[in-house]
Amino acid sequence: MSMDPLRLAEAGAGAALTLAATTLPAAWDALDAPLTVVLAGMWLLLTSGVYALHAVTFDCFRLTGQGRRRIFSFTRSEE
Repeated sequence: MSMDPLRLAEAGAGAALTLAATTLPAAWDALDAPLTVVLAGMWLLLTSGVYALHAVTFDCFRLTGQGRRRIFSFTRSEE
């Protein structure tokens, strides 16, 4: 299985937005080299996690054919 660059870019952007919104405002005054390394590590972990979740979810939908719109009714029976 190869890496999908578009999916990787989307996961990286999502991780960057999450870190920028949550940790950067609180850590901006104390930002130094060790903290930058910690934030970069957190970004890598978030990116890889989001990429893996999207890969599993979307590949599963692609393989099972659930990406197409199907409307199922649980209240009516078709007899």
